[in-house]
Amino acid sequence: MKKFAALLLALVRALSGVACGKRPPADNGGEGTPDAKDYSGYTIRIYSNSNSTERTTWLVNAAKDAGFTVSIDDNSVISGDTAAIQAANENKDGDILFGLNETRWSQVVNGTYENLSLVDWTPTWADQVGQYAYPGAAYGLVIQNVLMLYRTDELGTNGEALHFQHWSDIVNCGYKWYRQNKVGGTTNANINSALLYSFVDPTSPAGGISIDGWKTLWNYCANGVYSSDDTYKYGFDPLNKGDVAVSTFYSSSLYGKIDAAAESSENPLKGTMTPENWNLVEIDDGTYYIAEYIGILNKEGRTDEETEAVKAFAEWFGSAETQAAWGEEFDSYPCNTAAADILYPDGVPAIYTLKNFALSKVDGDTTYAEYVAAHSAEWTNILTNLGFYWADSSAAVAEPDWANLDWATLTQAAAE
Repeated sequence: MKKFAALLLALVRALSGVACGKRPPADNGGEGTPDAKDYSGYTIRIYSNSNSTERTTWLVNAAKDAGFTVSIDDNSVISGDTAAIQAANENKDGDILFGLNETRWSQVVNGTYENLSLVDWTPTWADQVGQYAYPGAAYGLVIQNVLMLYRTDELGTNGEALHFQHWSDIVNCGYKWYRQNKVGGTTNANINSALLYSFVDPTSPAGGISIDGWKTLWNYCANGVYSSDDTYKYGFDPLNKGDVAVSTFYSSSLYGKIDAAAESSENPLKGTMTPENWNLVEIDDGTYYIAEYIGILNKEGRTDEETEAVKAFAEWFGSAETQAAWGEEFDSYPCNTAAADILYPDGVPAIYTLKNFALSKVDGDTTYAEYVAAHSAEWTNILTNLGFYWADSSAAVAEPDWANLDWATLTQAAAE
């Protein structure tokens, strides 16, 4: 949802001094830095999966106004978190890594990738991102979560409120639900993580998930509404059209989608901030959040002055003013609480007040986000090997013989 007043405030604060051509926005060294410095002589190489053409264009231009020169590939070149990490690791020319999620960041911080290590740094705004930090290494930029939504009108529950204990209870809800039409994709992976949360079993050979968990996910897949049509790539359109009563979607685009719902449906969802014919399913567990972070990469041959430029860029990009402008432009919710106050002076939107079970402990001192990171490759292999999430009914496969599966093989990538 676009909020013109908040955008104006963010831009005034972020672009102060640009008109005179002397002071870059936010004094490019961060809040409290008295003198601006022009760092544009060094090209800062960035790797990210938050790199749509709109985002990269905005970032290049805003950084230029702030006294920085940046280089970042859009998603026609690098698409997805796996590709971004691999490119940074292989090319060894990166200065900044941002985006991703806790799954990837825990791997970077813990040295999983041979050629990726992080500079020890602490921005002035570190205390504003709260729990979304790997202290001394990486700090939160954007919070997202996955949501379960339902229609409350005659195309949905007709006034009945939906309340589940777990995400997986959707299979027993008694209403038609949407399910994704492919295995891959960050949002799809997050939805699977939410659905599997209540079935964590560290002793299970099936990727640390109980067999009942995989049976439930199969039920969700086999009995959900799906299509190969591009409007079924995510769950908003099927719900907005009234094809299903219950659906899933990601938080960062929800309000903008509802604002424009009537453009693509004769039976649109109504009420952006105050729902009229839709609601969030109340789920006791909460939901699965991810946070995007920013970290500074060690880079062989970079001078101290060049490293200073990179740190100043990271300081500027994560600042309240810049993140408020980014959040307004791309309908995202900032980790930086001061930025959130600029965007939402009336308080935190309901979709971001849900309990975050990604940070809940599930195996000793291991958070669920860390557990997902440890098992995500196995889960992808299981889904692929068993044929989950077909997009066309002609490609549907029979339910597996659960009692006689070779999980040691299924958790491995299929042979080419």
